[in-house]
Amino acid sequence: MKKVRGIYLKNDSEIQVMREANQIVAKILVAMAEEVAPGVPTLHFEEIAREFCRRFDVKPAFLGYNGFPFALCCSVNEEVVHGFPSQRRLEPGDIVSFDMGVVYRGFYGDAALTVPVGEVAEKTADLLAVTRASLWEGIGAVKVGGSLTDVSRAVQKYVESRGYSVVKRFVGHGIGRSLHEKPEVPNFVAPGAKDVPLMPGMVLAIEPMVAAGGCDVEILADNWTAVTRDHSLSAHFEHTVALTQAGPVVLSDLAA
Repeated sequence: MKKVRGIYLKNDSEIQVMREANQIVAKILVAMAEEVAPGVPTLHFEEIAREFCRRFDVKPAFLGYNGFPFALCCSVNEEVVHGFPSQRRLEPGDIVSFDMGVVYRGFYGDAALTVPVGEVAEKTADLLAVTRASLWEGIGAVKVGGSLTDVSRAVQKYVESRGYSVVKRFVGHGIGRSLHEKPEVPNFVAPGAKDVPLMPGMVLAIEPMVAAGGCDVEILADNWTAVTRDHSLSAHFEHTVALTQAGPVVLSDLAA
């Protein structure tokens, strides 16, 4: 691993370890998604997360991170990110976001998805589809010789063209031996932002958070859970992506 402009670039063997870490995360997310149903308490998904971490002999990345008390970030409806698993039971028409990370052989994996609970309204399904598609728009802009602004612009353009808002308070990030490394990966282009060239060996956690209403958020009394200020629904999808000379490799995609 070498450091260029404050960014850690990973070699092929390190990227392979990160792929293994992220494949574990992907399997955990799939297992949780399969359990989503009306009446299920969100604490059940925390139990799944911890059980799979034991099964794969990995450390849950979020547990204890800056004092976060759970292995899983579980956010429902207007909760954007960093929600706490609890005894709250899912209801038909809800959406629930799972953000999961692990540490495997010294490297981090990190991914997220949002799942409908039973049948959801057409506009709710569209929010999920747009958020998921915006992630892939961003991934498609990850190219050697390009810039981080290309990624941010691709996400923002797609989301706003569909009538939704990009949550700007939270951004993606570099990832490797630390959960959060340089560079930050915004889902929008900030005026005057310094651009970052995309280089082989970069590994980025790209994670659009999209609101059906306005982009403003507030933090609840638990000092973690972020909710949309107007209480509109919010969706969250995330992949960890390595940049190679051949293009982006989605480490947390089970199909890759």
